[in-house]
Amino acid sequence: MTLSFFDQFMSPSYLGIPLMALALTLPWILYPTPSRRWLNNRLLTLQNWFIGQFTKQLLLPVNLGGHKWAVLLTSLMLFLITLNLLGLLPYTFTPTTQLSLNMGLAVPLWMATVVIGFRNQPTITLGHLLPEGTPTPLIPVLIIIETISLFIRPLALGVRLTANLTAGHLLIQLIATAAFVLLPLMPTVAIITSMVLFLLSLLEVAVAMIQAYVFVLLLTLYLQENV
Repeated sequence: MTLSFFDQFMSPSYLGIPLMALALTLPWILYPTPSRRWLNNRLLTLQNWFIGQFTKQLLLPVNLGGHKWAVLLTSLMLFLITLNLLGLLPYTFTPTTQLSLNMGLAVPLWMATVVIGFRNQPTITLGHLLPEGTPTPLIPVLIIIETISLFIRPLALGVRLTANLTAGHLLIQLIATAAFVLLPLMPTVAIITSMVLFLLSLLEVAVAMIQAYVFVLLLTLYLQENV
């Protein structure tokens, strides 16, 4: 019996119990906990260096008021990268291929940036809905367009992450199935297909990291507009 290619995106369950919570908890277990010692081991030193460099690069264009989000944004970045990379392992499940999870992350964080903008600088936030120097007849149309674009932002965040990971996983499974079927029929073509599959897997690793970075970077840009 041949299963559907989309069965890999079904939420796993064991004895009727959904394992989504376990999949979301696992990344936090994989990272070592920082100690209170003055000198850490090599792994902790490398982890602290990476987190420091990423946080510095991410918050470079953000005002001082947005630096309060450093811990949240860095944790979200590590969380998404780990989930995306773990999903590339065999017999695993990628929670970030679920639109419900990605929207559950995108909508509250986007809403928090909007609420901060209306609380701290309501005039400037409302001014984003109408560009300066707009002709009077175009004002109602532009306000409607800018309002729609504002509410589309969380949808774009969630759909971008879901679509990229889903497409990559489907393409890997399609090419792997083709290589498996062609192996007894045309071994040479199967070997070439396997090489393409290997290169695609490397590309998917890069996509998994880049999409997590893009997700957090867009949130940072939304935060910059409202701080």
